[in-house]
Amino acid sequence: MRDRYTVTITDYRGARHFNLSQLMRRMLGAVGTVVTLGFVLGAFAIYMLSTKVSALNSDLKMLENYQAHIKDQNLQLLRKQKSLLHAVEQKADALTRMSDELGDLEILIGLKPQTANTIADRLDSATLTAQQKRLMLESIPSGLPLKQTRLTSGYGMRVHPVLNRKALHGGLDMSAQIGTPIYATANGVVEWAAPHKSSGLGNMIKLNHNYGFSSTFGHLNKILVNVGDYVQRGDLIGHTGNTGMSSAPHLHYEIRYLHRRLDPKPFTDWSFENYDVLFEREENIKWDSLAESVRKAVISPERLLLQAEPKLSAISN
Repeated sequence: MRDRYTVTITDYRGARHFNLSQLMRRMLGAVGTVVTLGFVLGAFAIYMLSTKVSALNSDLKMLENYQAHIKDQNLQLLRKQKSLLHAVEQKADALTRMSDELGDLEILIGLKPQTANTIADRLDSATLTAQQKRLMLESIPSGLPLKQTRLTSGYGMRVHPVLNRKALHGGLDMSAQIGTPIYATANGVVEWAAPHKSSGLGNMIKLNHNYGFSSTFGHLNKILVNVGDYVQRGDLIGHTGNTGMSSAPHLHYEIRYLHRRLDPKPFTDWSFENYDVLFEREENIKWDSLAESVRKAVISPERLLLQAEPKLSAISN
């Protein structure tokens, strides 16, 4: 009886007796030990996890502080960038105004810009291939930016319709109802697409083209492009309007070469069928030198193809 235990359970029905052997006692002891050890290990694991979570929370706090610091630095850099861009725009605008004023002065005193062009600089269009002509028409503003329009004011001195004083009109005015589609007259990249207060052109788009040319579209009602966008000749870029210093809905259209304004009329008349008109009427550009650059641009890919042909033939054989 020494290796046996008696367990008595008493309830309302009376007392009941159960006998446990020494083996059962040892098993219960082992189970108790395991349970106790489990609790101890669990408590230790919880402590370690809690310590790890605290460390991670501390690291997270440091990262959040660092992120806030970086964000603050970025905001400061953005402010500086905005300030620098504004300063650059002001300088560029001042340079444009000075160039325009110089052009006005030259016209007022009857002095034409000096040009080093000679007969040798004139373009002989007969030496250009059809592909080279198309490339020039795509790279340099050509044709009208509106499909149907009427010219209401040309390039040159006139009495300003709003200021009521004599001044150089540096472009063409084309009548158009508000919302008339405007199309790019050459391939290029958008330099300006926003209101332009200093020029009086209201909502304005400026496109930079190859070979030093640019085109400007003023008094727009709606702008459909953003700065940095690349456009192709014939792409829709905006709609006409009556914004800025304007007396009636119309499009003001300018063409510049090396920041100097040119008469856009020869460019609007320029086409594949009427190819020589521009070179005959615009004498202040070295067309022959420009055409040579176009020839090289067209010939270089052709040479690459010719060099690749023997290799392709060898592979096919």
